[in-house]
Amino acid sequence: MNGESDREVPQNSSRATEGSDAQRLRATAQLIEHAQRELGRVIAGQSQVIEEVMIAVLCQGHALLEGVPGIAKTLIVKSLGRLLGIGFQRVQATPDLMPADILGTTILRPGSDSFTFHAGPVFTDLLLVDEINRMPPRTQAALLECMEERQVTSDGIRRPLPAWFTVFATQNPVDFEGTYPLPEAQLDRFLLKIRVAYPSEAEELQILERHHAVTGAGLLEDARITPIPEGLLAAATAEVRSIRVEQELYSYILSLTRRTREWPTLLLGASPRAAISLMRVAQATAAFDGRDYLVPDDVKRSVQPVLRHRILLKPEAELEGFDADRVLTDVIAAVPVPRQ
Repeated sequence: MNGESDREVPQNSSRATEGSDAQRLRATAQLIEHAQRELGRVIAGQSQVIEEVMIAVLCQGHALLEGVPGIAKTLIVKSLGRLLGIGFQRVQATPDLMPADILGTTILRPGSDSFTFHAGPVFTDLLLVDEINRMPPRTQAALLECMEERQVTSDGIRRPLPAWFTVFATQNPVDFEGTYPLPEAQLDRFLLKIRVAYPSEAEELQILERHHAVTGAGLLEDARITPIPEGLLAAATAEVRSIRVEQELYSYILSLTRRTREWPTLLLGASPRAAISLMRVAQATAAFDGRDYLVPDDVKRSVQPVLRHRILLKPEAELEGFDADRVLTDVIAAVPVPRQ
């Protein structure tokens, strides 16, 4: 997957252009360096998770963080809000949460016959939805329009959400009591599904030392994260979107996504929206490597977080011990890599 042969690119994206990569990705490089330094003061390890969370922001997409309780899923997103210096709201999902609780509601003004709209927590830049699978289906569905169209329709009036509106949702993969599994249509709105694993022993030791030293305000307050400079996020997002994608890479992305639709162990393959998401995330992955052009390795590294929640295994495949990541690894191995 990481061999030199996989990194071959067409001649018109030759190494003659590599010297200018740092100049073309100046804002992105500054953002990545700042994020890794500041978030590293709060989060021990989890470098892959931090990278994928930043990729979601740079691609202006939503992300689903999956992991057992107590491994800093919520802390990562709260720290990200401090880092970016944008609006932040948190919703704790419960089985009795209603759509109006997150979207807002129209109420009668006291002493008058007119109504006013009170915006809900969804009207923010960064929305953290903790334990999203504890929301009832009706409330989950209320997020669909927000995530796809970045707007809320209330009383026939369309109310736009902030330009940076992004949903980061968390869920626990082992607790099924009192939960409502997200339907495929909802899952497809998430750009990435990020797996958050246990930290290593050395990282867990660092966590203990940090929490022993904190004051009553807590680790996040003690860290005093420095927000990024104004305008840096917009500049970095523009740079990521401008990363070159050669025709051979378009074909490679399509081959991977279309191959999932005919894979023998899959009941549901990746959609055209998934192919677009794969291209966008691969562009951001290239930026993290300091390149302003795409190579096959960027696409390969992006396949699992982009597609793992968009495919559906056949029941017999699950009984045989397959999971989404294992199937996607097989798909990657079966699709020829473009070469010059």
